[in-house]
Amino acid sequence: MIVVNADYLKLHFIVFLWGFTAILGMLISLPPVEMIFYRTLLSASGLGVLMLVGNRSFRVSGKDATGLLLTGMLVAVHWIAFFGAARIANVSVSLVGFATASLWTAFIEPVSQRKRVKGFEVLLGLCVITGIAIIFSYQHNFRAGFIVAIFSGLMAAVFAVINARYTKRINARIITFYEMAGAALGTAVFFPLYAHHWADGGVLRLDATPLDWVYLFILAFICTVYAFTVMIELMKRIPVFFIQLTINLEPVYGIIMALLIFGETEKMAGNFYLGASIIVGAILFYPYLKRRFEKPVKLNG
Repeated sequence: MIVVNADYLKLHFIVFLWGFTAILGMLISLPPVEMIFYRTLLSASGLGVLMLVGNRSFRVSGKDATGLLLTGMLVAVHWIAFFGAARIANVSVSLVGFATASLWTAFIEPVSQRKRVKGFEVLLGLCVITGIAIIFSYQHNFRAGFIVAIFSGLMAAVFAVINARYTKRINARIITFYEMAGAALGTAVFFPLYAHHWADGGVLRLDATPLDWVYLFILAFICTVYAFTVMIELMKRIPVFFIQLTINLEPVYGIIMALLIFGETEKMAGNFYLGASIIVGAILFYPYLKRRFEKPVKLNG
């Protein structure tokens, strides 16, 4: 029981850190694509050095290496969309749109495992969407940003379901290393197309300021390497859907932090607190519904 409680505390701490990434994304002056390149390159390099110093193996099969690198590219797409939505709209829009990941997971996970979609998970996902809608109801002029943020949530659900398979047989540090390397590689490959069609003036902005580097190191080593590795470990013991449902607290944590950091410009109306209460209620109610509607799995031995 103590282990389970400790896992849930870790999960909430990681979600808190991820809520802080939206703040960092706004403080860093680089555009989202260049920022994600530095974030993932620093993460892969730093973790690689730690694994070498600790004499940890990088060895995986060729098939797994390819799969992890491709999954890392999905992670990059998710992060670019997430931070892009914040730039198109604002931090709040990006966070609440991303929270749709739980609803996507409720459909994607069972389908990927050839199981029936669980009605109570869909119901809780819809409750989360209701909470998000209430939070979002006071904003009508950020539709493009919200669509991009919802796409970010879809990508988060896809790579979470994929990672849940890898965690059963591959060490979390190895998964994180290959996925961060894949994200950096995928972003670098995307650079020419991005520069030609979307970059301001057709030029990449890789000239980070000294303060940018401080924020990038926090983003890479605390909010990415540490948080990502711990989250992958937690996936071994906590259901993916519950993880995604808890991640819906990210907009709550993130918006509260934005209020504290940016002051009155981030002050929320009463509907934010109502929506946040619905999200938290869905998360707290999940363990009861899981025990109520799922038969316990008997373990051999």
